Amino acid sequence: MKSRQNLMRLYVGALLLLGGGLTAWSARRPVLPAESAPMDVLLEVAGAGTSVTWDLPVTRNERVDDWIGFLKGANEEKTRLWLERSGRYGPMIRAELRRRGMPEDLLYLALIESGFSPRATSSAAAVGIWQFIPETGRRYGLQVGGEVDERRDPIKATSAALDYLQDLYDRFGSWYLAAAAYNSGENRVERVLRERAGGARGNDSLFWRIAPHLPRETRNYVPLMLAAGHIGKEPEAYGFPALAYQDPLAFELAWVPGATDLAMIAQAAGVEADVLADLNPHLLRRRTPSGRGWAVRLPIGAKAAFTRGFPKLYQDYRLAQADNGVRQAGVAAAVASGRTHRVARGETLEGIARRYGVTVRALRAANDNVNPRRLSVGRKLVLPGGAKTRVAATSSRSRLHIVRRGENLSVIGSRYDVSVSQLQRWNDLSSRNRIYPGQKLRVRA
Repeated sequence: MKSRQNLMRLYVGALLLLGGGLTAWSARRPVLPAESAPMDVLLEVAGAGTSVTWDLPVTRNERVDDWIGFLKGANEEKTRLWLERSGRYGPMIRAELRRRGMPEDLLYLALIESGFSPRATSSAAAVGIWQFIPETGRRYGLQVGGEVDERRDPIKATSAALDYLQDLYDRFGSWYLAAAAYNSGENRVERVLRERAGGARGNDSLFWRIAPHLPRETRNYVPLMLAAGHIGKEPEAYGFPALAYQDPLAFELAWVPGATDLAMIAQAAGVEADVLADLNPHLLRRRTPSGRGWAVRLPIGAKAAFTRGFPKLYQDYRLAQADNGVRQAGVAAAVASGRTHRVARGETLEGIARRYGVTVRALRAANDNVNPRRLSVGRKLVLPGGAKTRVAATSSRSRLHIVRRGENLSVIGSRYDVSVSQLQRWNDLSSRNRIYPGQKLRVRA
């Protein structure tokens, strides 16, 4: 037994340094001594003499005890973190298991996979609480890409993992065999059952029978899951008193446009950007994916502030983008024209713009956004490439503008470099008329 305990201590170096679980590092683990214990020495219990209950078949044997010793010994600090983190994700996972009629004790599979860390990764490119590799994640409906990786989404990854586990149970008729197949692949477990058990299935005892013929990570997988369950159900009895469980995952949803930074959303909601990143770990670039609206998770109570603050922030952002586009268009046109004008005494930008048939906005854009009030005599101005610049700098699509929420005539006039009175004249509006979202306005003569 002492030699087995020494070997268990060596596992510490193989743990994930960033808080993940135990199962992704088998290549660096030592091989335990032969462990094909006969079935007659396995102790099957159901919380005998205690209030502990299981909804998985529960085994207590030497291998399970070895892992209990490891989790509460050499791994004590990480085990404590994982148990406390279970407070955040455990209720959600248990609720989904309960809804599906699956054993709630499968929760402990997530603990040994990742330590309940959505950001856990392995050398085999497995990611998230349930450690999906890209191929399996996509097979079970998860989006895996450069902007969004739903393997890191604790909710969607849980749904996919339980779909997978249910499929494995339907195939093997045993939660122990399903867990083993989750770790090493269903085809490998199928092959070993065929070679070592005549293709039998439907009995949890088959796991212990074929365990010596499975990869060493997989042969320890079920004992480790059971060990985690024993400790998780009675933490104080195993040396983990006064655990500070994290608060359960809770959030509100808010729809935002594509390519919106979490920092802007956080500013509108009055929360820290890191809080949003923690609620939305699947958004890899800390922004919503391009080209589509997205439901972002906000802390409970933050949606009201977000609803009030976001439209103005987003409008200002889009106007800044439009201004940048105008500036770039003006510079490009100016470079193409190659014409210049030297400012004479008494000249203004408005007069120079009229002289050359261009807009003030395009003229400023072509000259590093020059301040009209600080126009110095003798300064050489680059001229945009003719009247067409105005069309490129404002709207190349039409002479109409569709009013957006929060816009007024002043905002629209500034965007198209026209006055409020011009907009009123072109659209038969008086100072008493109000504009509304969706209304089409003429913005050029």
